[in-house]
Amino acid sequence: MTNVDIDELRKLFLFERLTDEQLTKLASSGEIKKFEQDEEIVRQGEPAECFAVLVEGELQMVSETVTAGTVAMPRASTPGVYGGATSAYLGDRGPQTYQHTLRATAPSRVFILPARKFAYIVTEWFPMAMHLLDGLQSGGRMQREIIDRRQRLTALGTITAGLTHELNNPAAAAVRAVSELHSLIRSSRVELAKLAEDGIPPQRLRALVEMQEACMEAVGKLAPRSPMEISDAEDELGEALDDLGVEDGWDLAPALVNAGFGKEHLAKVRTKVGEEHAPAALRWLSEAVEISQMLGEVTEATERITSLIRSAKQYSQMDRAPFQVLDVHELLDSTVAIFRGKIPPGISVVTDYDRTLPPIPAYGGELNQVWTNLMHNALDAMGEEGTLTIRTAHDEDEAIIEIGDTGPGVPEGIRDRIFEPFFTTKTVGQGTGLGLDISYRIVAGRHGGDLKVRSTPGDTWFEVRLPLRESTVGPAPSD
Repeated sequence: MTNVDIDELRKLFLFERLTDEQLTKLASSGEIKKFEQDEEIVRQGEPAECFAVLVEGELQMVSETVTAGTVAMPRASTPGVYGGATSAYLGDRGPQTYQHTLRATAPSRVFILPARKFAYIVTEWFPMAMHLLDGLQSGGRMQREIIDRRQRLTALGTITAGLTHELNNPAAAAVRAVSELHSLIRSSRVELAKLAEDGIPPQRLRALVEMQEACMEAVGKLAPRSPMEISDAEDELGEALDDLGVEDGWDLAPALVNAGFGKEHLAKVRTKVGEEHAPAALRWLSEAVEISQMLGEVTEATERITSLIRSAKQYSQMDRAPFQVLDVHELLDSTVAIFRGKIPPGISVVTDYDRTLPPIPAYGGELNQVWTNLMHNALDAMGEEGTLTIRTAHDEDEAIIEIGDTGPGVPEGIRDRIFEPFFTTKTVGQGTGLGLDISYRIVAGRHGGDLKVRSTPGDTWFEVRLPLRESTVGPAPSD
């Protein structure tokens, strides 16, 4: 601890405009302390009792911001950088504990001013500035909270619209198939009753049922055929059914052809059920095949709905603890699935995943918000046509996730500003902005990672880097 020389304080940019009287008062209110390399000046979480200003040496600010570890900001050696109880002038409205740890990274001399004296000096010497700072602090915090909520609601609205659209298609298909099933099952019962009334022997009815089972199993399992081949097969079978005296044979042919039924099968039906029962048996077979098709459509539709709900749960992480070791590919896939209904037909989605990428420690729900913001911006940039590319990789200690688009690119003049709070390229009424400030804070602040952009017209990439292990990385000393 040493006495304070006012000439030394005057050299610090923070105090250079003070009068000699103010400098004398300041010097008498505080003291200069020496700190060795790696010695802590203030510790996060302890009572905020001191305001610290670097006189000589080097400092680093470290914040415990996530369960995954700490966030360490670049070292600062400019005389005048400060930390500690920087909001003491707010009194009870400000934080009562240090929001960061301040550490000397080289032998340093630091001017230490008690928090209560710092608060008094700011309030008495700069009343207008104090009120402005107070307003900026509280107003900025409130505005940021509103913006955050608005961004989340905007993203939620986008995702909800896409999910609703995606759910509507399989749901409508299932409703249509079930409606047709009612009619088909009713007609099938009538045909079966007619066969019974016509006196078909039980053994022949059993043979017909066995043929029906074989046809139903064949549905969807046949070798692919061209539309022309299918049309020719339907025409051929329709003529054969007509020659056999089957009413509406041309209507029955498509379903039977879909089950692999051809002219050669007609002889088997006639042999097994008898000539007199063949027309009714063929109608019943055709309806049985259609029933199988409808059941397949219902199954496919409900599986699609189940898959979408699973993706929605994965996207929202609603059934998981906030911090988990997660497969980043599952997070990306769930976001794409939720987004699918909002992707124009002219935009293709390409994924290039490094499947050797191990699971990462992360807040899954928050990372999904990052993917949502980046994909939404990419889609906005491309309009109706383009390619959205999502790829992953990793090096020794970081996962690398890149989201690229073929839009016009980010203009060089604003490239350095897109991660700033409140910055937006959108006009009034078109949303709250790019969401990149929130994305950056989630990636860097919450996960100890990094978010960068590189862009040329037709080739824009946002690169997210996340620690593969619990992070040890957060705010630099202010200057």
